[in-house]
Amino acid sequence: MTTEHKLEPAVSTEYMFEWHPCAQLFKLHSDRTQYTVIVLNQPIDKAYRNTALTLWKNGFYHIAADGGANSVYEFASETENHQLTSDIKIIVGDLDSIRPNVRAHFQNQTQCPETKIIHDDSVDSTDFGKAVSVARETPDLQNKDIVVFGGLGGRVDQALSILHQLHLFQSDPQYREGRMYLYSGEGLTFLLKAGVHKIHVREPGMPDRFAKWVGILPVGEASVISTKGLEWDVTQWPTSFGGQVSTSNHVLPDTQVVEIKTTKDVIFTIAVKELSDKS
Repeated sequence: MTTEHKLEPAVSTEYMFEWHPCAQLFKLHSDRTQYTVIVLNQPIDKAYRNTALTLWKNGFYHIAADGGANSVYEFASETENHQLTSDIKIIVGDLDSIRPNVRAHFQNQTQCPETKIIHDDSVDSTDFGKAVSVARETPDLQNKDIVVFGGLGGRVDQALSILHQLHLFQSDPQYREGRMYLYSGEGLTFLLKAGVHKIHVREPGMPDRFAKWVGILPVGEASVISTKGLEWDVTQWPTSFGGQVSTSNHVLPDTQVVEIKTTKDVIFTIAVKELSDKS
């Protein structure tokens, strides 16, 4: 006697995502509940001063990852925005990079009354990872999104580590733990999970915040991508390191939304324009 088993058709779930980075990040909001800011141990680019200050002011909660405290201290001094240091709520890490004078500044309760310094010497996580854990364990944060200052300049191994952790910290296929953006002055970088993404690169009533250059990088698994809104669009295009990758592509002048469909997680990066003093 044989038993027949009816094969059910495979179910494929294709997630759809909307992105509004111009409106969320680069439009000044009065409520400051847009995201958490994490600062890494790299200088904040003064050439993009206005952009950095807008991103900072939109942040609800500010964390420095060890030597990131040096970055905030220097940027505050260079731009004469001393309020920036008092915005820091947490400094966390193994504390081998923060300079003694900077640590003394943040320990001064008159200058930084709300700053807490946490020494975490665990070797199982980077200072970046420790900062992300603090952000996600803070119960009163209304928005779990994170904007990271720095991380993609300097040493190549450190930059690749940041991209690696960008994957680790967003393992949920629908970003239920929040979205993360890496801001490096010249560019904004974020992870596109498998699915269809509509990235609003221009918003009605707002000046352009992005320049034309974009890249879509399969940092991880090989993927197959399709795009709309770029100068060199592709359809069902295999992409992998060692194969072909999409770099130095261009957003078309009349494109409002860039659409990207990807079968696996990929990194999306786009060039940023500095905000004018009147923006």
